[in-house]
Amino acid sequence: MDRRRLSRQELIRARSGDGFVGREGELAAFRANLARDPADPDFRFLHHLHGQGGVGKTSLVQRFEQLAHERGALTVYVDESAHSVPDAMAAISARLGRQGSPLKAFDKLLATYRERRHEAEAALAGPDEPGGEPPPSPGSMIVARAGVAGLGLIPGVGPFAGALDTTYVARGAERLRGRLGARLRSHDDVQLVLSPVEVLTPAFVRELGDAADAVPLLVLFFDTYEATGPLLDTWLRDVLFSDRYGLLAQNVVVVLAGRDALDRTCWADHLEHVTDVPLDAFTEAEARQFLSAKDITDPGTVDAILRLSGGLPVLVSTLAGSRPGAADAVDDPSDTAVERFLKWETDPVRREAALAAALPCHLDEDVYREAVDAQAADQFGWLCGLPFVTGRSGRWQYHEVVRTAMLRLQRRRSPRAWAERHGRLAEAARRWGQECAGDRGAGGCRRDERWRELRLGEIYHGLCADPRGFLPEALSEVTATAEHEPSAVRLVAETVRKAGEDADAPEVRDWGTRLTAALDGADGLVAVLTALLARPGLDLPEQVRIHRLRGREHRKAEAWQQALADFDRCLELAPDDVRGLVGRGLTYRYQRDFLSAAMDFLRARTREPGSVSAAFQFAEVMRLMGWHGGALAAFDRTLELDPRHAPAHGSRAVCLRRLGRCEEALAGLARAIELRPGYAWAMAERGMAYWAMGRYAEAFAEFDRALARNPEYGWAYGARGSLHLVTGRLDAALADLDTAVGHGAATEWTFARRAAAHLLRGAEAAALADCDRALAADRDGPPAFLLAMKAGCLRRAHRPDAAREAVEAAAGLAPDRPVVRYETAMLASADAGVQGAASAWETLRTATEESRPPGSSDPAGGARAAVVSRCALGDWDGARASAAGLLGDGTAWEHVADVEFGIRDLTAAWPERDATTSGELEAVRQLLLDRMDAAAAAGR
Repeated sequence: MDRRRLSRQELIRARSGDGFVGREGELAAFRANLARDPADPDFRFLHHLHGQGGVGKTSLVQRFEQLAHERGALTVYVDESAHSVPDAMAAISARLGRQGSPLKAFDKLLATYRERRHEAEAALAGPDEPGGEPPPSPGSMIVARAGVAGLGLIPGVGPFAGALDTTYVARGAERLRGRLGARLRSHDDVQLVLSPVEVLTPAFVRELGDAADAVPLLVLFFDTYEATGPLLDTWLRDVLFSDRYGLLAQNVVVVLAGRDALDRTCWADHLEHVTDVPLDAFTEAEARQFLSAKDITDPGTVDAILRLSGGLPVLVSTLAGSRPGAADAVDDPSDTAVERFLKWETDPVRREAALAAALPCHLDEDVYREAVDAQAADQFGWLCGLPFVTGRSGRWQYHEVVRTAMLRLQRRRSPRAWAERHGRLAEAARRWGQECAGDRGAGGCRRDERWRELRLGEIYHGLCADPRGFLPEALSEVTATAEHEPSAVRLVAETVRKAGEDADAPEVRDWGTRLTAALDGADGLVAVLTALLARPGLDLPEQVRIHRLRGREHRKAEAWQQALADFDRCLELAPDDVRGLVGRGLTYRYQRDFLSAAMDFLRARTREPGSVSAAFQFAEVMRLMGWHGGALAAFDRTLELDPRHAPAHGSRAVCLRRLGRCEEALAGLARAIELRPGYAWAMAERGMAYWAMGRYAEAFAEFDRALARNPEYGWAYGARGSLHLVTGRLDAALADLDTAVGHGAATEWTFARRAAAHLLRGAEAAALADCDRALAADRDGPPAFLLAMKAGCLRRAHRPDAAREAVEAAAGLAPDRPVVRYETAMLASADAGVQGAASAWETLRTATEESRPPGSSDPAGGARAAVVSRCALGDWDGARASAAGLLGDGTAWEHVADVEFGIRDLTAAWPERDATTSGELEAVRQLLLDRMDAAAAAGR
């Protein structure tokens, strides 16, 4: 580390080279700390400057930065333009890069994050994709919000902040992972979108350390920390004081500057490490020293400045800026301090330019030229040199204290000029926004940060120019932003509030306050839309749009009745609103009211034949109803409208598989994956197609591939676990099915498959518990095969009454299903003995004469009923013949094992059997065990 002593000339430059005067104690302490070895116990690595606005925090930060430069340090300045943790890291990386110390790996990861975030936003904003079997839960549409921050905020900031109800978290967080995983390229991408801070920060800390290793010190300055602290506190604390993100280099120094004290709930355990630097107004001695350094020594002038400024550094600096030579130059009869500041500028053109340039919240040269009169168009450089104007990254802004005073002066001095100037700025922002938009639609524009900034400028100036007249357009923009970019609604609401304050327009200010408060409340965006809907004079198209959007938000929260009520009202007002029809159809679909959904999608398709969304959703709901032939034709129509619609290719392939056309299904899924590389859902569906073809090794490979892309894809775990069960890998099956349940696939199908695995392992209690879970999860009513499976568990647990109740319920649904008749015969045998229940067994045998191997959805189906009924009747040749005929070569292990389970079940229920019967039962069982061994070997 460079420990050289500063020369006398360097000391002089450090103290006065930039005209900085005062704060000698603070400067001396900071300078002394920079000279210490970072390993010294007295070295202070965290400094906090705080005090009221205008007290000189930013000036002192800039002086600290200069001192650090003089020590050979790398320095980075971050202000309130960082709206999130990733923004802050990006700003630090960019500024280090400009100093020759780029964070290359972090920048690459950040670029990937931004790309994947936009992919996720597009996917979550669009129509729902198909799932596998069973259909995807509506909960997978939810983007949860943590506290008042969006997904990925504090820490983990992302693009979804402030838009959604906090109650969504409990309802769908795990299912969100599954949905994103099915759309993004890998598990890493899912983690990057859902938890960007957790993924980005380790790379950031590692490379920040590399940059720090090359210099004596690396100093990070966070100015305006009262604005960014709520976003950065937890993250910054963890970076500095924990190893959560890796170890931070010891020569990294952090300086915070803001109005407020540090949040004790965050920093309480670390305050002993914070160098507290409270700042107040100049003392009289400091103010006099400052004025003396500016060659202002006339006692009357000095006294006037002290009286007018109150010692506030920004005002002292401003009043001294034009070096008034006498007291009467300060003691002007004007009514405001601003008049006195500007009176010292003798050029009236510059004087008016300084006032006019205060109107925009932020300035660049283009905005400046629109704000000022033509005579001052070339004075931007002069303006940037004023003491109350600061600039960073091509944007300048007035100090808040000075700007507020100037705005008040102009508004009171000439309301007409105020309105005209703001109107001119609003029109310029509108014109630039149109140029920025190009041929992009409303959604594309609102996802573009530059366009959004211009639109916010238009809203701000429009409201300042004509608060009452422009308010409807501003509130309409809140609705439009809610539709296309919900995470940006807060920015619009805050712009409305600020315009109301600056224009002293109570109605505008109240709207802004109401909207921001609604976003912070429990109902989030729903409350915002409700407030917008309640305003008088709302035109019909806006009512339609708000009802449609509120219905969407209710649907995301799984508040089905509220969602339907809003969509119904939307369509009552506008029966031909296609997006309303699609929105209501999706609500019906997620409630599994497929027929009502199909009717809405068909109406939408009829009213707008070119709607890809309506065409796809109609085809999808037909698929979910099992109408695969009709769905196939409907997907063909979708692909005529959009040949590159990957979900349509994928769902069409599922229909082909269901129709037995597996080779064509594989081709369709390959096309879906080609269009969307890394499409985990399509990979898992390709596994299902290979499974249907009996190509188990390839099926496993596809499930593995899908899970490599997204290790949290619950449905793929369930499918792979089910295939493990089919091929006799019970331990692996249970492991995957457990994981599926833990990753958002807690469905009737998953629980039923896990119950079957438990049964074959002899874990009756676990099987019964999963039967109950499956029945609770099934939203279509209890299926007969599950009730029959539960009845068997209850019967073997010696609970005959409960078993009989379950069988009767199953018989009421499907009296002819083999599994139901099987359990009926077993219960009759429990009451009267196997021979006493001969009539029940005969009925079962007759019903199974035409049985074929059951599908995986009916694991206790025809084969078990056929073989076991013949054994119960003593028809041993018939039993062996049925086993041979129904369980030939190529039969899956699970189907053979299910029949073997039935033989064990019958044996346990037949204690009165004779030795011959026992021998015959064992012979049949041994035949089945041999076939199980062969099937297991083939499945590998």
